Amino acid sequence: MNALVYRTGNELDLTAVIELYRASTLGERRPVDDQERMGAMLRNANLVVTAWDGPLLVGIARSVSDFAYCTYLSDLAVRESHQRKGIGRELIRRTREAGGRAALILLSAPKAVDYYPQLGFSRHPSAWWLQPDDPLH
Repeated sequence: MNALVYRTGNELDLTAVIELYRASTLGERRPVDDQERMGAMLRNANLVVTAWDGPLLVGIARSVSDFAYCTYLSDLAVRESHQRKGIGRELIRRTREAGGRAALILLSAPKAVDYYPQLGFSRHPSAWWLQPDDPLH
């Protein structure tokens, strides 16, 4: 592994991003077969931090932030071959730093529920989810 380089910005090759999602297992829970939707997800994120091992994209933190009150970290993905090396932690640190005084909020992937408490996150008891096809009553 080369010395990692971290970058901020969403000007990324969509094919490389989708490949990273697949290589990190996050692709199991994201619409990686729908390039238009994945492109919109990337384009409309206003805070994206990436990790690079040479020319290889190895990690991404994709967020939406108001940079004052809340930053929603919607995706944290690290290539399986590069996990357990502190990359996810550094992506979170840089996201938090770029988010100003905003609180960092996320919904954990099932496989990562034990990861976030190790970093200092606390569980919030009242998160709610309304899927796009769910009716609003």
